[in-house]
Formats: sequence, structure tokens, C-alpha cells
Amino acid sequence: MGDTAVVITEVDAAGVATITWNRPERKNGLNKAMVDQGIAALEKIGADDSCRVVVVTGAGSSFCSGMDLSERIEPDEVTFMRRVGRLCTLIHDLPLPVIAKVRGGAVGYGANLALCADLVLASDVAVFGEIFAERGLSIDGGGSWLVPRLVGLGRAKEIMFLASRVTAPEAAEMGLVNRCVPDADLDQLTDDWANRLADGPRRALSVIKGQLNASFERSFGDAIEAEVLGQSLAFRSKESREGAKAFFEKRRPDFRSC
Repeated sequence: MGDTAVVITEVDAAGVATITWNRPERKNGLNKAMVDQGIAALEKIGADDSCRVVVVTGAGSSFCSGMDLSERIEPDEVTFMRRVGRLCTLIHDLPLPVIAKVRGGAVGYGANLALCADLVLASDVAVFGEIFAERGLSIDGGGSWLVPRLVGLGRAKEIMFLASRVTAPEAAEMGLVNRCVPDADLDQLTDDWANRLADGPRRALSVIKGQLNASFERSFGDAIEAEVLGQSLAFRSKESREGAKAFFEKRRPDFRSC
């Protein structure tokens, strides 16, 4: 992975894993080292039972400025882009809730990298730049799948065709992100949501994420059947027994004990 950590991973005592893109001198522009280290970090988190929620963010003043076009694409375009896609897929498929904490620029690939997360919290100074067409490029980072599902096909075409730069307040209004808050409040909100999720039912949240991610590809009948199977297993779980016990005892459930 090289001598320089361009991706920093920290896991706190509550099970909150924070992944930080760490090339602030390049506004966290994506290069091969960042892709490789990001994939390794996510695979390690996915295999660590102590991790209960993930926060992805950027060091310095930007979330991610997209591909670092000053660096050579290695070993070739197809191989590199498949690795880039692997990074996005890991975030999307990780059986844990993922929060993107976005400050400053989330541009090109960086915008869609943020949108791969389950929940996107943005500072009011953040900007989401879907600028591919302006660079003569097509979409990457899962944006062709994510953006239409978040804002609708017509709005997605408007954003992509016109290479739009969407401010965080605009993004929150159209449903592209979950929340836009004053920059001074972003860390606290992220901590609050991360800790709440970390205290939640790890297994149940994993199943819920998988069900929602598949919702647009399933028929109603298929969704019902997936819910039948998921809930049948949930009823037998320690998490559901703890949830029921806490309800009758009029206290907050302690899902960590499960």
C-alpha cells in the first residue's frame, strides 16, 4: 500500500469506524494508492465484528475532488475503473450503515463516492459537482444508478447534462443528500447519528440495508417474500428478544449485549 497513508482508518470504542481520504494537498483527488487503500480499509472493516457503523470523510477543506487527472492511469483504463467501481460497491454493499460527512467540494467521482453512502450529511459550504460532461467524460462512481434514484430521472439528466454544481442547501431540498447543516454543526450531527446507529441492532440494520438497496429491482411480491424470510429469522434473534424485553421493561434496548 506504499509508505504514505492516503486513507486513514480509525475505530473508536463505540464501534464507529471512520475512513478519511487523506490527500488534502490535492483536495483528496483520487489516485491508485487511494483506491487500493480504500478497498483494503473497507474489506478489513467488513470482516471486523467490532465495527457497527462507518463514517467516510475527507481531510482538510474538501471531501474529494474526483479523479486526480495529473496522475497516470495504471495499469490501464479498464482495470483502474473496475478497481474504482469496487471501492464504490464495497460502500454500497457493506453490511453496516455508512454515513458520508461532506465538507467543501465533492466533485465528479467525489460527488458519487459520497452518494454511495447510505446517509449523506453535508456542511452548508459543501458543493456536489457532477461535472463529467464539462470534462468530456461519462459518469462514474455509480452516479448513473444513484442520482436518478435520489432525485428522479429528469432531474438527474439536468444535473448530468449541464455539469451542474449543486450546493448543499439545494442538494438537501431535492433529496440528493439527507441533511444540510451549518458547518460548525456537522461534526456533532455526524457523531450523534453514528453513535445512535452503533447502539442499534447490528444484524437487523444489515438486513434492512440489503432490503432497501434491492427495492427498485424487486417486484412487490419479491419484496414481500424477502421481508417474510428476513422477519422470520429476526423473530428468532437475540436482538428481537432484547427489543421486546426492553419494551416491556420500559427501557432502551441494549443491542450491544446481543
